[in-house]
Amino acid sequence: MLPNKAGSWKTLLLSLAVVLTVSLLAACGKSGGQSADEKQKDTSKVVATYKGGEITEKEFDREIGMMKLLYPGYEQALDTDEMRQNIVKQEIAYEYLATQANDAAKTAGAKSGQEQFDQFKSSVGADQFKTMLDKQKLTENDVKDYLTNIMTVTESEKAKVTDEQLKAEFEKNKDQFTTATVRHVLINFTDPKTNKKRTKEETLKLAKEVEAKLKNGADFAEIAKKYSEDPGSASEGGLYKDTPVGQWVDAFKEAAKTQPINEIGNPVETEYGYHIIKVESRTMADYAKLTAAQKDSLMNSIVSGNVSNFMSKDLDALITKIDLPAVPAAEKGTNGTKEGTPSQEAPAADNKGADAGTGSSSGSADQKSNSSEGGSAATDGK
Repeated sequence: MLPNKAGSWKTLLLSLAVVLTVSLLAACGKSGGQSADEKQKDTSKVVATYKGGEITEKEFDREIGMMKLLYPGYEQALDTDEMRQNIVKQEIAYEYLATQANDAAKTAGAKSGQEQFDQFKSSVGADQFKTMLDKQKLTENDVKDYLTNIMTVTESEKAKVTDEQLKAEFEKNKDQFTTATVRHVLINFTDPKTNKKRTKEETLKLAKEVEAKLKNGADFAEIAKKYSEDPGSASEGGLYKDTPVGQWVDAFKEAAKTQPINEIGNPVETEYGYHIIKVESRTMADYAKLTAAQKDSLMNSIVSGNVSNFMSKDLDALITKIDLPAVPAAEKGTNGTKEGTPSQEAPAADNKGADAGTGSSSGSADQKSNSSEGGSAATDGK
């Protein structure tokens, strides 16, 4: 299947909403506020004020450092005016929402923040973690506070989610919980050996020849290994096992959801070519059978949407002033602005191999972008 494609960094600016799972830590973040004692010691300039609080330059610099720590592929973009405005608003939103949390949410947030800190540090290794912190002039306590603040808001918002909202979210995202095991052969619109384009008629003719072989009793796995032009599954006999159907583009997804079990279907056209599909098994989504982890992912999706709505609809009314410092000259290009644009895509959460149905090289079977719309993927990060 084709790998998910992240959008441009400008699009990404608008989607930095919530970090809800440790698998997303590499992609995004939000720093925690200072303690009362730290606030008293912080004599740096106030760069933003909002109802009930303020952000100092020292706090904002720490926020930028945290973003660079957790989002290294977008380090250059972090020094643009547009990104800095979004980051300070993001910081205000989380500091404000954290003040609205009750004691239970704060306790749960502290526990979750510590757990995520431990997992993050373990995932990169202690030595590398220290190097990363030193580069951004951060401490371990900065990171712990950062994650605790996020998780406090998350726990606070999760407590507001009702059963009715969970069921509605499930209905919107059923395809993320319906799984299928399929084998398929892809005949691509481009010949991978010659890189020559094929017409639709030529591609369909080849696909029908493969279909005929399969319907005449040929072994599907052997045919897929010989004829399939999906590098993500051909070597596995065309197999994608127990994959959420929502990960596939519409035509492939519909075949996986509706095609009779163990029957060879007619060629299915997608933007990549024609697929001959056999559905070996299918488990339809059932709210009553969701696991606790699956319900939690639905809840996370709701929380992400709620926080995003707060930031887009309510936040500006709470902000009194934003007066950010200029980007340090040492971080600017010779023309006074940060040179270049980030070339690295956003790190994918839990980016597995192609044979797991989550990514492969170009020209493979067509997997739909599976972002944060609920289901087994968690949510968009903040």
